Amino acid sequence: MQSNGMYDSQEICTLPNGPIRCIFFCEFHPTVGPIISCQIPENYISKELFDSISVYIITKAELRKSTITVTLDDYKILGFPVRIDDKKYPRNAYHFNLCFVCDSNSRTVHYEPVVMKFSEYLMAMEIESSFLSSKQCSKKLAPILTQVLEKLNTNGECALTEGPTATHLKVVKIHKDPIQVADHQVPVLVRSLPDQQWDLTTHAVAPYIDGFNHVARIATLSGVENNLVKACVQNLLYYRVVALVPLFQYGNVYCTTSKLKYLAQDSEIQDRCLRYVAKSPRQMPTLRDVFRMYAAMTRGTRIKDLCLRMNPSSMWINERKLVQFGVLEGLIRRVHKYPVLLGDSNVLQKTLNGSASLDEICCSTGVSGQQLEDQMDRDHNVVLLFK
Repeated sequence: MQSNGMYDSQEICTLPNGPIRCIFFCEFHPTVGPIISCQIPENYISKELFDSISVYIITKAELRKSTITVTLDDYKILGFPVRIDDKKYPRNAYHFNLCFVCDSNSRTVHYEPVVMKFSEYLMAMEIESSFLSSKQCSKKLAPILTQVLEKLNTNGECALTEGPTATHLKVVKIHKDPIQVADHQVPVLVRSLPDQQWDLTTHAVAPYIDGFNHVARIATLSGVENNLVKACVQNLLYYRVVALVPLFQYGNVYCTTSKLKYLAQDSEIQDRCLRYVAKSPRQMPTLRDVFRMYAAMTRGTRIKDLCLRMNPSSMWINERKLVQFGVLEGLIRRVHKYPVLLGDSNVLQKTLNGSASLDEICCSTGVSGQQLEDQMDRDHNVVLLFK
């Protein structure tokens, strides 16, 4: 299942803050030194500015074939200095750098593989036909830089077929670092991962990721150390193989969000929902019954109360899958309970400070949610905060 709700908001990719403003090609001229031979748009980087930073662009041999970034007040320049050794050149070597210019506050890590690959493409053309060192370089290179600038900013990719070689440039999206994984959180698979890509830890953990086992329970069932399970789940989060949902208990309370309207409007979501929440693949529930159950989820209404009142089994609805789908899609959200101790009590005093949810306390103590709530109901010094 690939969701459009909570999962997407948690796993959204980090995109560049702004487009590529300019691409320029510079080289070391044997008589005048570092110069910009071609840039698109023209004169975006002034000669005065380039002269002041050229020592960082046309660098010493130690930094060749490594990405470099120069950050100025208005610009961030990303390059990949290249040196080709050959006796045919005036100084037995040809130095050049192909640079992308972005706004100074932009992230450029996305463009590093592109700059590297583009530079290696130009290097291959130079070795093959002296493409860069010829007198016609600027005239021949300008349309290529124009194409790359426009295509990368518009589509994030560009195919280059100039000369005897061809290459494909593509901006790589970098995911945000995944959130820290807690013992009480529940991973659910949202897409499959080919077996050959799994490491030994993932092989051991994956069979127990069923959308209902929390991290601590997965560690117990799999026999894998708890921190290794967290690291494994965090890695799967990064690659958007799993999403995290709250621990399911019949005492849980959920409420609807504004996205519930999409279930009434979007036929694609409707189809996925009915197949996902069906108690049996041989008997589909009706959209009306599913929508009624979601709409009945309000603050103060436990899933247990909802099941007693509406009997989802008789409507061919699996209530656990119903809740899971609703959370993943953002149709509903969990209303967490935070117990607070107002006075002296012998009931779990250390955890009743309002900062730990009922899920966290249940997971850390091994006490079920119902047992814990029963204990707190008998203790008048404990109140529950819902949020």
